[in-house]
Amino acid sequence: MTALNQSTRRRLQHLPQLPSVWEGDRRRLVSHRDSADWPVAEAELRPDEDCILWVDGLQGMVRAMDVVTPEIGPEAVARTLLRAMEQPHNPGLPARPKKIVVRDRELLFFLRGVLQDLDITLEYVPNLPLIDEIFRGLQEAIASRTPQLPPPFAAELTTKAEALWQDAPWELLGDHQIIAIEINQWDIGTLYASIMGMLGMEFGVLLYRSLESLRQFRQRAIQENSVEAMQEAFLGQDCLFLTYEADTDTELSPLLPSLSASDALEPVFGNLHPLEGLRTFLYADEAATLTVAIEALHRFLRQHRAKIQNDQFPPIQSRYRIPAPSAKATDIAPPLSVKVYTLPDLAAELLAVDDEEGDWLGADEAKTEAALATVRHDLVPANSFLSLGMIPWEVLEALRQGADHYQAQPIQTKGDGLPIVMIQTSRPKAKTLIEAIQQAGGLYAICFNPGQNGAGGDRLDLGLLQTGDGQLHLFGEFGAQDPTHVAARKKWEQRCQETHGYCGLIIAKGLTGTSRGNPKLNDMMGLFEARSLSAADLGFGTLSLLSPPG
Repeated sequence: MTALNQSTRRRLQHLPQLPSVWEGDRRRLVSHRDSADWPVAEAELRPDEDCILWVDGLQGMVRAMDVVTPEIGPEAVARTLLRAMEQPHNPGLPARPKKIVVRDRELLFFLRGVLQDLDITLEYVPNLPLIDEIFRGLQEAIASRTPQLPPPFAAELTTKAEALWQDAPWELLGDHQIIAIEINQWDIGTLYASIMGMLGMEFGVLLYRSLESLRQFRQRAIQENSVEAMQEAFLGQDCLFLTYEADTDTELSPLLPSLSASDALEPVFGNLHPLEGLRTFLYADEAATLTVAIEALHRFLRQHRAKIQNDQFPPIQSRYRIPAPSAKATDIAPPLSVKVYTLPDLAAELLAVDDEEGDWLGADEAKTEAALATVRHDLVPANSFLSLGMIPWEVLEALRQGADHYQAQPIQTKGDGLPIVMIQTSRPKAKTLIEAIQQAGGLYAICFNPGQNGAGGDRLDLGLLQTGDGQLHLFGEFGAQDPTHVAARKKWEQRCQETHGYCGLIIAKGLTGTSRGNPKLNDMMGLFEARSLSAADLGFGTLSLLSPPG
């Protein structure tokens, strides 16, 4: 049996002792729902988690509570008890009780071994009235909680979501290539499907209720720079959504074959509305709408997959007869005639906005753009999102297999991963950048060199790319005393030492929308593995930035 170490025991012995009796217990929280509106064969009983409670019977207050999975042992109860003593919930103060009562004899014997020498009496009692009352309230709250999916729709909707995952529409469509799904049922006319990731959720589909909401969000996503403003723009959308969350620690991506719909992801459904905000559960009409919409999208992708590959998005239209889902098995509704069609003109419009956003964002900055006397600065698109970091080896291997262009080097997998520079821009500009590097003989090296602003004398750290033809290209100007950049550069140097001087450049699309600053694997279009050179290797000394003529 695990015992407290001496230092912990001494610390607890120094706590004041209250003349009170504490109740402690661990009980299973169970979902229970049975309704005439949801005709199921039997009440749904699903074991969820165990709740641990420690309550001061004299003061009538909960001192500590924890929720754990059922397989965790009695040590969890002891951990919660120690927290009840040392870090109780407000308004409790640190203290140890005079007496503890439990209704589980095995737990009693376990705690006697843990709490020895703390002058605490432990007793078995058959009933714990205060905890009984608290648990009744918890169970009533669970029983009245709206489920994520109404039970009549849950199985079918989940199956259709798994089928859509296997379709992997993100391999075919950008988030600007909108597919219209005309349903005309449940107060829904046409939904506009945008395939994309959402706020850290890896992949999914947004089903906008109007084109106005779609256009408004994309425009705000371009203009907003702060996290808070982006979150407000996100919450202002009017749509239903389906996203996928990984059940493992592995990055969720269709490029990683170890992940499958059966054991590695969980579909998450929900609703977004400017007045409701984010809601991660559906009501019956919403679940029915999503069931039909996802099935229609699945059939459309299966039928026309070959026509929308390689960035093609021609006018396509199909109509499908899809069974209308119902909340009651006895209700039999005629099939719905659902029209699905592409919107190529809208895709061109949204893509044009993406390409123009660089000029919109950087109108003022372009007037003061600095030029280097000996280094070209016309390779990397203006207003690209730059980041300096690392990509884990397992994700790198997936990227090697899935990137549109890959330049290899004999790199040994040592350390956490490969140090990388990330350049994120729009899809057309990313393609142009990749082609320009290829025409220049590929990427030879990535390096940083000290620089100085010729006008103000500010010290800079200049990020440079050396292409195969020997030419140097400026990709970033960083403050030499910026603590964030200094820390990132220190990590960069350490990782380059671990890889024996190798690093990488990733070129990604998705500058607008929720992928901005956090591109997913399917956004990464080019990977160039290269050497890492130091300023001493270049031998240039400090480079001066010159103001552009005129």
